[in-house]
Amino acid sequence: MPELSDPELHRLAESLGRAAQAQRLSVVTAESCTGGWIAKTLTDVTGASSWFECGLVAYSYEAKQALLGVNPHTLEQHGAVSRETVTEMVSGALVHSGAGLAVAVTGIAGPGGGTDEKPVGTVWIAWKRRGGYPKAQMFHFDGDRDAVRRQTVARSLEGLFTLIE
Repeated sequence: MPELSDPELHRLAESLGRAAQAQRLSVVTAESCTGGWIAKTLTDVTGASSWFECGLVAYSYEAKQALLGVNPHTLEQHGAVSRETVTEMVSGALVHSGAGLAVAVTGIAGPGGGTDEKPVGTVWIAWKRRGGYPKAQMFHFDGDRDAVRRQTVARSLEGLFTLIE
């Protein structure tokens, strides 16, 4: 996926906002590797207060447990960057908010922290609609820390938009 510029991310966020507002849905984000970038992109849209509920940044294991209800056993068995963890994050975001749509991200943005099993650029994203089942997908993004995070934001927004349609 080509790297998106901030104006392109803004257009994605505006489209998402219009679609969410049309269906009277609000959005919550649960972010780790993006550090709040998804929430920032959404709240950069004028009028976001009518469809954006809140954003939770849970970087550490302890924060993922306390803020999102991620099971310590999940983190011990699978690590923070896993389908299991991101699925619990997205579900926890809905439990701890009044939103109807959620996205959660966890990954290794680099430049360090990667392993043979989970190299830099490995990112898990999960989306969920209240009352539905989570959808999680793993990505391998190229580039430096900023590029990995930007691509994560773009895929997160695209997935939310698809969930609304």
